[in-house]
Amino acid sequence: MKQLLLDIQPAPPSSLENFVVGRNAEAVDSLKSVIGCRSGVRFIYLWGPDGSGKTHLLQACSRLAARLGVPLTVADDVHAYPDSEQIALFNIFNKLREDPAAGLLIAAGIASPMQMGLRDDLATRLAWGLVYHLHPLSDEEKAQALRTHASERGMKLPEEVIDYCLRHLRRDLPTLVATLDALDVWSLTAKKPVTVPMLRQLLQQR
Repeated sequence: MKQLLLDIQPAPPSSLENFVVGRNAEAVDSLKSVIGCRSGVRFIYLWGPDGSGKTHLLQACSRLAARLGVPLTVADDVHAYPDSEQIALFNIFNKLREDPAAGLLIAAGIASPMQMGLRDDLATRLAWGLVYHLHPLSDEEKAQALRTHASERGMKLPEEVIDYCLRHLRRDLPTLVATLDALDVWSLTAKKPVTVPMLRQLLQQR
């Protein structure tokens, strides 16, 4: 059988529409309002553990802002910034504060502004605007997202395959979705239904 890799189909570009909201509806609504210039807020800080969707949202906002012609600066993983980058981000905050026409800033890190050991001046700036704690999806929310994705592809996805994915694969949604996409292609190529044994075979090809 033709060997299929998990990245056989590229993931769709990150957007606010394909972000699985879960318990993060307020944060997503605020991002839409800010990028759409329907809010006076110009600074947003997102924080949460790996897999909570921070990078997805920053990429989505960048694409939307570019499409709308809205000047936007994004800063991801600020908890990992060395001192020089912290100073640069601090200066950007000050420039944007002094000149509203300079645009918006959306930043993200792994913890709330005052809990990352950053410079005090930068931590204070990060807390100026709206601050949202992003919550990872629950297993049931991930399962529902996989069901929806499979349905959109016209893919018959047994519940035991979903259960196996959640137990044995990396638990971030992009990995889970990429696995389903590759499994669907394999199923169509082999003209066989999707099953757990087929999934195990696919994973052995990595």
